Amino acid sequence: MNLNFFDLSKLKSYKLIKDVVIHPLKVNRDSRGILVETLKTNWKDIYNEKLPFVQNYFSITDSNVARDENEWHFHPTKQIDRFVVIKGKIVVVLYDRRKNSPTHSLLNLFLMGEVDKDAGYYNLLIPKNVLHCFLVVSKKSAIIMNFPTTLYDKKEEGRINFKDVELSNGSYFSWNKIRKNFNLPLV
Repeated sequence: MNLNFFDLSKLKSYKLIKDVVIHPLKVNRDSRGILVETLKTNWKDIYNEKLPFVQNYFSITDSNVARDENEWHFHPTKQIDRFVVIKGKIVVVLYDRRKNSPTHSLLNLFLMGEVDKDAGYYNLLIPKNVLHCFLVVSKKSAIIMNFPTTLYDKKEEGRINFKDVELSNGSYFSWNKIRKNFNLPLV
């Protein structure tokens, strides 16, 4: 598995999984701190009739914790996720298992959050049926917001064990390669 992370400065040259959208966020800084708009109705690339806003939630995840440790997460029919990292730093991994996709078997790695000044502040749109998971790689907990396109439906909560999804190079995904890259304890 090649650890080629998405970088906002290389937005045009990084090969994204089909239907994945990166919407860079503007960070407004002053002496009081920062203000960042995370989703607006006039951002047509990540909000429109097909990508409605229905709910928002956030999660707090401790350092070196993966959601999920041994499984891919996916939404089979309806839900599209939009992740924004508020605090901390995470790696989000996407894998395109959609048989008819032009990017079938492509793996994308995204370093999000407090990265290189403001380079990690973007809204990441994750298409339905694209496998995904994330790991907190900062020394402190991370706060992740999601703006899914549908209300919670447990039928939209798919999981597949990493060992059941062979990557294009014949290997299987494991968080330990990411952990080694960030000098985190192996699990």
